[in-house]
Amino acid sequence: MVLSSGKLHGETEPQPEIASNGFDAASNLPRVVGPIPGPKSRQIFEAEQCHIAPGRQRVSLLAGLALDHGEGATLTDADGNVYVDFVAGIGVASLGHAHPALVNALARQAGRLMVGTFATSERAEAFRLLTEVAPPNLTRAHFYSGGAEAVEAALRLARSATKKHEAVSFWGGFHGKTAGVMGLIGDESKHGYGPLAGGQYLVPYADCYRCPFKLTYPSCGLYCVDFARRQIRNSSAGAVAAVVVEPMQGTAGNVIPPDDWLPAVKSVAREFDALLIADEMITGFGRTGRMWGIEHSGAEADIITVGKGMGAGFPVSAVLMGEQISHAEPFARPSASSSSYGGNPMAAVAVAQTIKTIRQEKLVENSRAVGAKLLGRMLQLKEKYEFVGDVRGRGLLLGLDLVRDNATRRELSRQVMEIIFKEALRRGLLVMGYFPRVRINPPLVITERQAEAGVEILDEVFSYVRDEVDWRSGD
Repeated sequence: MVLSSGKLHGETEPQPEIASNGFDAASNLPRVVGPIPGPKSRQIFEAEQCHIAPGRQRVSLLAGLALDHGEGATLTDADGNVYVDFVAGIGVASLGHAHPALVNALARQAGRLMVGTFATSERAEAFRLLTEVAPPNLTRAHFYSGGAEAVEAALRLARSATKKHEAVSFWGGFHGKTAGVMGLIGDESKHGYGPLAGGQYLVPYADCYRCPFKLTYPSCGLYCVDFARRQIRNSSAGAVAAVVVEPMQGTAGNVIPPDDWLPAVKSVAREFDALLIADEMITGFGRTGRMWGIEHSGAEADIITVGKGMGAGFPVSAVLMGEQISHAEPFARPSASSSSYGGNPMAAVAVAQTIKTIRQEKLVENSRAVGAKLLGRMLQLKEKYEFVGDVRGRGLLLGLDLVRDNATRRELSRQVMEIIFKEALRRGLLVMGYFPRVRINPPLVITERQAEAGVEILDEVFSYVRDEVDWRSGD
């Protein structure tokens, strides 16, 4: 078949390289050129609202922005305002926005093949690179498309390997919104969806700043672990297949437990002959200044789920497992663990290029170095502003607790937090600052100068709130 171009059907031309736009990350700083949101943003946002169903992300609804493009660690809206990005698509944009290496790799692959039913060299390379950077005990993997899908697959794998069916997760935890994992959510967001899947139990996380037992680490002796042990024993039917845990909790506010907590959790899992599943959706791929969040504790997971930053914006997730577990049936039977889009060549290229770029540009090291600078500056804000109650961080995963009173640790009201979010926005900073537990997780490519620009904006906003807002008020 001859096409109008004169080419035979199936004959392809070499795909052109998409050139770098000359982006200089060191000089790309926030720049406000008009009102926020501006008229073009408003028009696009309102046009979308005419047809999109309710339930979009809160950060999008509060901002009311329409984005036009991104470069590195900045985003530009439809009206030309430039923002430092402390959100990164909620930890997704590990390589920043429009990284030339990723753009070129995906463009080349789009002109070749997109479906993943059969083996491809792209997927073989992605598996090889992923298992190279994985913890040494995890030598096998499956690709999926989203986080909840991967966590559900991990639960099926754990059931297959242990021949048991129950799962334990943690207060404050988040593992996706599909029906199979909603019971693992450790907050009120699951209310109204019941009945949920049975055999799923929740125990306390080591959220030391807001310890539910009003104890202090380390004198507490990790009482939360002893409590969890008793809770599991009293709640379970004796069939715990897995303990599912985030090495550091993202949705709860970038909560960082003590390093000795995760090994203690692993010991509890072993007491019940259960597998430890580390959900590294937010903490994996360099986010915490190490390749994996679990590395900080020295604990070893039996299964790891990963996504978000692994694809640097392309939708892809994975389940990592050991050799022996990988053969457990029924999970290992033909078609039992497959996925329509999992491991398609586009996703495989995204994974492979992300790993290559993280290595070549030393982004784990950048996360550690810039994150340490950010943490130091946040601690200065804590000393300066009475309402900054807690500051914590590992690499480029940082959190702040904003409180009305440091003794009671009562949170700032939602009204005050929305003021903080919008004041930051109109100065050129996108940050998940609309809840009293502020989350900071910028792209791994962020420079010290860009990070400092973001902190300077936070400093300005906090100064405004201290001087001009009745921050102790509100519901």
